Amino acid sequence: MQISYENFEDVHLASSVSENILALRTLLGNTMDLNVMDIEINGVPCALITIENMVSASAMSELIFRPMMGLEGGEADTHEKIMDFITSRSLMTAERIMVYTFGETVLQLFSGFALIFVEGENTAAALGIQGYDKKSISSPISENNVMGSQEAFAEVIRTNISLIRRRIKHPALRFEMTQTGKLSNTDVCIAYIRGKADEKMLAEIRRRISSIKLDSVFGAGYIRPFLEDDAAKRLFSEIGVTERPDKLCASLIEGRIAVLVDGTPFIMICPYTFAQYFSSMDDYASKSFFAWFLKFIRYFAFLLATAFPGIYLAAVNYNPEMLNMKLLANLSASEKTTILPLFSELIIIMLLLEIMREASIRLPSAVGTAMSIAGGLIIGDSAVKSGIISSPLLIIVGVTATASFVLPSFNQQTTALRLAFIMAGGFAGFFGITVCTVMSVANVCSQSFSNVVFTAPASPLIKDQLPNAFGRKSFMRMARDDTKMSDLTSPETPRRSGGR
Repeated sequence: MQISYENFEDVHLASSVSENILALRTLLGNTMDLNVMDIEINGVPCALITIENMVSASAMSELIFRPMMGLEGGEADTHEKIMDFITSRSLMTAERIMVYTFGETVLQLFSGFALIFVEGENTAAALGIQGYDKKSISSPISENNVMGSQEAFAEVIRTNISLIRRRIKHPALRFEMTQTGKLSNTDVCIAYIRGKADEKMLAEIRRRISSIKLDSVFGAGYIRPFLEDDAAKRLFSEIGVTERPDKLCASLIEGRIAVLVDGTPFIMICPYTFAQYFSSMDDYASKSFFAWFLKFIRYFAFLLATAFPGIYLAAVNYNPEMLNMKLLANLSASEKTTILPLFSELIIIMLLLEIMREASIRLPSAVGTAMSIAGGLIIGDSAVKSGIISSPLLIIVGVTATASFVLPSFNQQTTALRLAFIMAGGFAGFFGITVCTVMSVANVCSQSFSNVVFTAPASPLIKDQLPNAFGRKSFMRMARDDTKMSDLTSPETPRRSGGR
């Protein structure tokens, strides 16, 4: 049998067990983790093939060895009867798949299935007895909350599917499994609720995933650019990412579509609007009036994190008359003690801030926290005393850094916008700030996903959804609203004309 890396996916299995094993060893380069167990049942040669540490030894003993031993001396004395027993007349495992080609054989082997070959049969039975090591369900890392669920998604895609199914016990919840990555063959699952998710959007997501031609896919970040519209030109992403099962289930019920990738605990949500980035599960555990206040805090923190340093720079350098006289005198006295102009000070300290933030992320958590505290205190105090930066500027940077921590999902965007506003304010004052603001708003308003506008429900205006964009509806009002179809994804929703 001629088999190679180029054609193995379409090569059919032979009826000879030894020929299939030889071809499989040749294809896999006689790799050490390929386990082949030759057995004979009532005079018929058979083989059990597994990958080391991918199957459960106890499950293999109870669900495969014990039933197969019961065949010895019984009526199953031909290859047809043995295969019929394995596939139709036994309760070995819940997952049983018939494989016909070497492509299917390799895929099932590396997915934790045990394959049984029977002499005279040109097919094999794949039995699901996965037993590979995996991380247990833990608490969320990037989306902490006080009163919500403390469970986070894991790296194993089937575990994540069970977390979703446990929360939405309805037959309309659907999961579609596919593979992507020419070498990695990574499992990718599309989750949605039939009747709520838009069919055209679902078809578009299927098309985009199937068009991915990467050799490997090891996380959501590999697939996310393929799902977005003009990802390189957009400042924000129309695809949200979450590690919280409760947040994902709420999005599914709203009519959105989730994309799960094996090997990562972060799940993508399609589509995602600008207002959703400011929501938290704690909003639904608080009083309605306090949820409005929290939303205001997040929006205000976003403005501080992006524009505050640039506005400060523009006011001091170009429009000092806007400041109080006493404040202006203090700022002037502080700036006289420094050796650099204000613009250079701000750029240097912002770069130092990003260096410390990156170091605190990459180091182990205990060391990273201590390093960020010590680095901030030592560097900040020394910089002020040496006259490199002024004390008021240190306060501005501290406020900006604290505000950026309120929205960790916006970290990339706030960093880029902050530097853009500093450049604009430093070179052109408030005129530059205005131009930068207009360009940022224009970029946000131009975004859409499958014709769902990124700025909804503010533009186009959807009155019924505005309370959830700037606060939240009361649960009594939610109970009265029609939940048949999400307002953002239903066909009646105002969408961008022309489409993409």
